[in-house]
Amino acid sequence: MTTTVLILGGYGAVGREAAAALAGHPGTTVIAAGRHPGRARPVAGATAMRVDAADPADLARALDGVDTVLMCAETDNARVARACLERGIGYVDVSASHHLLADIRDLDGLATQRGATAALSVGLVPGVTNLLARVCAERSPARELRIGVLLGSGEQHGPAAMAWTVDGLGRLDGSWTMSFPPPYGERTVHRFPFSDQYTLPGTLDVPSVSTGLCLDSRLTTGLLAAAGRPVAARLLRRPRVRGLLLGLLGRVHLGGDGFAVAVTSGTVGAAFTGRLQSRATGRAAALMVRHLPALPPGVRHIEQLVDPVTFLTELAADGFDLHLDRPGPS
Repeated sequence: MTTTVLILGGYGAVGREAAAALAGHPGTTVIAAGRHPGRARPVAGATAMRVDAADPADLARALDGVDTVLMCAETDNARVARACLERGIGYVDVSASHHLLADIRDLDGLATQRGATAALSVGLVPGVTNLLARVCAERSPARELRIGVLLGSGEQHGPAAMAWTVDGLGRLDGSWTMSFPPPYGERTVHRFPFSDQYTLPGTLDVPSVSTGLCLDSRLTTGLLAAAGRPVAARLLRRPRVRGLLLGLLGRVHLGGDGFAVAVTSGTVGAAFTGRLQSRATGRAAALMVRHLPALPPGVRHIEQLVDPVTFLTELAADGFDLHLDRPGPS
């Protein structure tokens, strides 16, 4: 069976990884789309297309003949999802913003009516974290999940990803210690507004879920925590200060490109590690696109759609490490 996949945001770090993975899969036609494809390096095996997702007419033209849309940008996501589902086109979204995912989740009735499937929370965080959380929740009677996300501060990220991180600094709320697989060990993580902690209580029936962020560089983690304090957060709301910080983050890269995500529930723990979190997100998204035709219609988060161990094992075979049965903190 042949399939055509349109990747919106196909020239970003995540979109390129997903395009490369899908282009190497037999029977798959990949269209890497964005507003300025001429400025980006071509993706081998993918066709370039200029698409402005904010323009309904341009988007409608791009959807002709497409089976699945992979959304790797934050541009009117709910409107794009609706346009896809109305045509019976499958939809996969890597966004980490809870409000965007909540708006798309409201389209479940439309998706079911049109026989289309939309997969949300697909990537490293949310995504892999959601699946690890389900593994731990099913193996532990505890009613609390703690999620730790350690990202490499030396990895280069696009302007949109850095802006999303800076905007989240003002919403840091509390911190705790998490144990990550070697070489990272114990780290202090700071609560960060990743969407998994807001959706998992509903999908896994676990009352308390918290997600914390740290960076592999302890110095940079300390600066991140300082930026989340009330005085600094108020400063970050000033356009000039925000612009200066984004420029600094784009030039300075302390640390490496490794990542680790860990989840604990009572005495049960699980983790997933590797290099290049953007690669992990892109590869997870590509894997979900491949699974999508066999999934039932409707709008669901990743942990509601696939067996977590099977999916994570398949993803780990792409150069990552899956750590199941790790001891929890209590």
